[in-house]
Amino acid sequence: MTAPNARERILPRLIDEEIKESFINYSMSVIVSRALPDVRDGLKPVHRRVLYAMNEAGLLPGRPFKKCATVVGDVLGKYHPHGDSSVYDALVRMVQTFSLRYPLVDGQGNFGSLDGDRAAAYRYTESRLTRMAAEMLTDIDKNTVVFVPNFDDRLQEPSVLPSGVPNLLVNGSSGIAVGMATNIPPHNFREISEAVITLIDNPDLAAAELRKIVKGPDFPTGGFIYGRAGIADYQDTGRGRIVMRARAVIEEKESSGRSQIVVTEVPYQVNKAKLVADIADLVREQKLTGISALRDESDRDGIRVVVELKRDAIPRVVLNQLYKHTTMQSTFGVIMLALVPDVNTRQLVPKVLTLKQCLLHFIEHRHEVIVRRTQFDLDKALERAHILEGLKIAVDHIDEVIALIRAADDTPSASAQLQSRFALSERQAEAILNLRLAKLTNLERDKLEEELVEVRAFIGEMRGILESKPRRMEIMKGELLKVTEQFGDERRTEIVSDEGEFSIEDLIAEEEMVVTISHQGYVKRTAVSLYNRQGRGGRGKQGADLKDGDFMERFYVVSTHTYILIFTDDGRCFWIKVHELPQAGRDTRGKPIVNLINVTPDTRIRAVVPVREFTDSEFLLFCTKNGTVKKTALSQYSNPRANGIKAIKIEDDDELMDVQVTSGSNDVVLATRHALSVRFHESDVREMGRDTTGVKGIELRPGDSVVGMVVIKRDSTLLVVTQKGLGKCSDIEEYRVQKRGGKGILTLNRTDRTGDVVALMEVVPADELMLMTRQGVAIRIKVSEIRVASRATQGVKLVALDDKDIVSAVARVIPDDKDTVIDAVEATSADPGFGELGLTDGDAGGGA
Repeated sequence: MTAPNARERILPRLIDEEIKESFINYSMSVIVSRALPDVRDGLKPVHRRVLYAMNEAGLLPGRPFKKCATVVGDVLGKYHPHGDSSVYDALVRMVQTFSLRYPLVDGQGNFGSLDGDRAAAYRYTESRLTRMAAEMLTDIDKNTVVFVPNFDDRLQEPSVLPSGVPNLLVNGSSGIAVGMATNIPPHNFREISEAVITLIDNPDLAAAELRKIVKGPDFPTGGFIYGRAGIADYQDTGRGRIVMRARAVIEEKESSGRSQIVVTEVPYQVNKAKLVADIADLVREQKLTGISALRDESDRDGIRVVVELKRDAIPRVVLNQLYKHTTMQSTFGVIMLALVPDVNTRQLVPKVLTLKQCLLHFIEHRHEVIVRRTQFDLDKALERAHILEGLKIAVDHIDEVIALIRAADDTPSASAQLQSRFALSERQAEAILNLRLAKLTNLERDKLEEELVEVRAFIGEMRGILESKPRRMEIMKGELLKVTEQFGDERRTEIVSDEGEFSIEDLIAEEEMVVTISHQGYVKRTAVSLYNRQGRGGRGKQGADLKDGDFMERFYVVSTHTYILIFTDDGRCFWIKVHELPQAGRDTRGKPIVNLINVTPDTRIRAVVPVREFTDSEFLLFCTKNGTVKKTALSQYSNPRANGIKAIKIEDDDELMDVQVTSGSNDVVLATRHALSVRFHESDVREMGRDTTGVKGIELRPGDSVVGMVVIKRDSTLLVVTQKGLGKCSDIEEYRVQKRGGKGILTLNRTDRTGDVVALMEVVPADELMLMTRQGVAIRIKVSEIRVASRATQGVKLVALDDKDIVSAVARVIPDDKDTVIDAVEATSADPGFGELGLTDGDAGGGA
């Protein structure tokens, strides 16, 4: 009979509805009862229970420590129906000075470290409340907060602490609930206190004004915050991204002449031991270079991680590499999610809050605490005044009272007769019956009257507070100022205006590099120090071990931070950085350029233009093999795509020869293979868009083609170099200005001894030349050793060539005080020291 009745009591229910309801209940339990902090006291239930249990156990500041096992046992047995690890972990975190900006528990023993060491078991450690925690519990016995039953209804526990400290903001909080998470950073007590007081005086204060007070997070581990954008985001919206960096200094070691980087503060929540291990791993994997040794010299006085550098390392570059590849730079994702009492139901609901909302909720909570505390004190004072008034009546009629009591049969009848005779309450009659005879002396009677006067004055004070909100706000301000004076301190975390988003260039040392591109498309960069100066007419030094039939076609000296615009023969433009090019020795050929940009193997590179900035005030001047020129603003080439962008429209029988950066007001000289040239004003070429053909620059004769273009930027001479290694300099004034599109004038006496012209460039006597031959021989000579002659001469021998060798490329360089090669053609006005070097294509018909 039992089984059928049981089955009859089973109610049918869809499983999806049951799962949905159960999951919602579970989610809300996790959200409200475990994972998220209350906006009023900034505590999760487990932290609140730990502090309350310690307060009940008398573990107050200044009193002896007690075993943490005692605290854990009390919390588990009375308030927290979960595991002991959750309680002890919460207690440990409130002890750690590197976790909380203002610790709430004072610990004695091993409570963990920045290296990730776990705390000792709770049977070995001891604890007590800090003065900050005591302030959060002040007046909890004055009905300032609502108490609720504990898990088994035996005891009462506070639903929130009075919290005279804006703990949610000064200590922050983090937690993961179901479908939501919170991550609130700690702040400086003084800043938060000032913001609260300012909001009390001006509740309509704008968020921008509030940001002037609360500068941003203040992490217990110090370090840097880079940029204020993330701070503004989370303060205005409740969500933001804070970039944190370790504090590191570069120290010079006088004994060895080397440098070292010393880390003294790490970002918040970064494991220092893991950071050191990660640096060591990256050094072994050669992802971090320039580091010779690594030591952790941290002790109880503070953090000190020493990174020793190699002799040739650049400290700032290594430091930026550390920021880039390790947790020395970390991100704190702010989510200002907290439990907020609903206005109507007073139930706690999760809500993402702005900084101002958090502060206003704290002010509202403290106002309610002050009201409840004042009402409690008023009730106590009224009760005491009531008793004192009864005692005063008894003292004034002491003989009659004594006679009445002596005549009464028992205590209840005496109480009833007193109430009836003197119109007293039961409480007053009870107080009279409990009155000691010593209170009947004249001195005690005077004290009784004085106390009654004081209590009545106190009652008036309490009623005045309850009737005046401005007075309550002044009390709140005064109490907060007192607490701030006790616990406020200076900021530990420094906020830097710069966003600190370093680019990849910050990881690369800025130095001059020789960039070479061969005829068959091999590219590399080489340190200029590998090229030595030689005298005119020498044999030179082998510059690259090239494949048969290959030769050096392009040669540039640029900075590793320079942008490289690569222009192909079909008029496309590609974008790359010098430091992205493969670095190789002088006698290696490099890597195919097709591996760096998206071109086919048969595509030929016609110009490589180094630039630092893309502006509208500068232009790219194009010239083609058939003598066409075009001018386009440099800014139109700032964002090439992976497949390149159209730089110039090329006719079917034409191809791009050269591209140079100009200011828009220079003179231009075009030179041809047959030793003709034309000089015209750049203003004759109007500005055009990218996908245009251009206009005629020089009228070519049959079989001739353009080999070089010079944009005249200074008072100098023009150098002409031929295939057979001859060259000469001529004054720029010998090239008269003509109209664009003319046939040109003679620029060299072209014969079989000279061969065709391979290069035309602008030089000064202090310049030097780098000549590259088809067979890969490189020679460096001074321009001052080349005779200045008229346009119609053949020139002097610049390099001794083998019978089958010819000059294929020429570069103009200037030696600095370190005997390095520096390009003298200005790439941009912001970077006058680097630019294109005016190279040629030799027999292939290329141009400078």
